[in-house]
Amino acid sequence: MAFYSVNRRFVAGLALTGFMLAAAGCQSSDNGILNLGIGKKPDPTAPIPPQDPKILASQLRAYCPKVTLRDGTAFFNTYAKGSTAKPKKKKGNAAADAEAQAAAAAAQTGPSGQPVDPDHDPAKIIYQASISDVTRDCTHANGQLSMKIAVAGKVVPGPLFAPGTVTMPIRIAVQHGNDVLYSQLHQYQVQVTDPTAATQFVFTDANVVVPEPSATDYQAYAGYDENTPAPAADKAKGKRKKRAPTTN
Repeated sequence: MAFYSVNRRFVAGLALTGFMLAAAGCQSSDNGILNLGIGKKPDPTAPIPPQDPKILASQLRAYCPKVTLRDGTAFFNTYAKGSTAKPKKKKGNAAADAEAQAAAAAAQTGPSGQPVDPDHDPAKIIYQASISDVTRDCTHANGQLSMKIAVAGKVVPGPLFAPGTVTMPIRIAVQHGNDVLYSQLHQYQVQVTDPTAATQFVFTDANVVVPEPSATDYQAYAGYDENTPAPAADKAKGKRKKRAPTTN
């Protein structure tokens, strides 16, 4: 019985010693001797490795530049030509003269009292055109990017509406930074016959071809462009040709 008692106490002592060693191991900190890299948290102060800036070929093949409208190019107005006839003064009637002059001055000013440009008087608008949406389609082949750029909008009859054709100067352009890769002005015509409703239109430039981009940094533009030089034929109008001297 004595041997059994001693043996039992010996085994219990070994079990208690093992438990204490295991607890001490769990509470001890990593001293680097058994650092196996398991469960180690990353250093939040360590710099983030830079990402690879290269663009995949598949991304370039799927790339289609966005089309935007520049400020001030979404609207285009067609005005009636000619100026308002000046009222004739009546002799000997100062009151009538003053009233006529006041009416003429009021006709040359807007609601806010500011002078009205005779060539851009809102009361003389024949048609008012606007662009409401733009879209594009792209294909990549033979080192080039081909685009179809479409412009959708409407033409609204103005105060001086008359059935006819309105010609809208629509420019399509593609740029890479400050470099103009493509720029074309189109004189697009729309027939307007209904004075009570807007006339819808869709214009498409299917001939936009630019070099294949090496990055996704092209920018396409669409909109009205009224700041265009007059054609040479228009400039020549009104000039009389000098006659050659006649010889007897």
